[in-house]
Amino acid sequence: MTFSQILRGLGLPEPITEHRFHATRKWRFDFAWPDLMVAVEVEGGVWVGGRHTRGKGFIADIEKYNHAAAAGWCVLRCQPSTLTSGPFLQLLTQALTCRSGISSPQHRLASDGSPIGSSKTPR
Repeated sequence: MTFSQILRGLGLPEPITEHRFHATRKWRFDFAWPDLMVAVEVEGGVWVGGRHTRGKGFIADIEKYNHAAAAGWCVLRCQPSTLTSGPFLQLLTQALTCRSGISSPQHRLASDGSPIGSSKTPR
């Protein structure tokens, strides 16, 4: 099941991908809900010395995330392998429902991270 399919199954809004959030910098979020000011950043290359874990890239990410926080964004970070996991989806659901002011019982997950009432298939 893809990230978008899981979100739909949870009754959550679909994100905008590669959303540019800063007026003068070229910073983008991997996934964003601009009206709620919630974003997801997928940090790849964690175990292979990717850009996000090397000095210059790590420092650039700090600047990006600090500017996002100062502007009021809630930025959730994950690894590619945890994007569709139950614990991360629960955090995302909490952030989206908290920011929207709506609490909905349809936003429930099974222990494997799939929406209640759906069958989970590989991505």
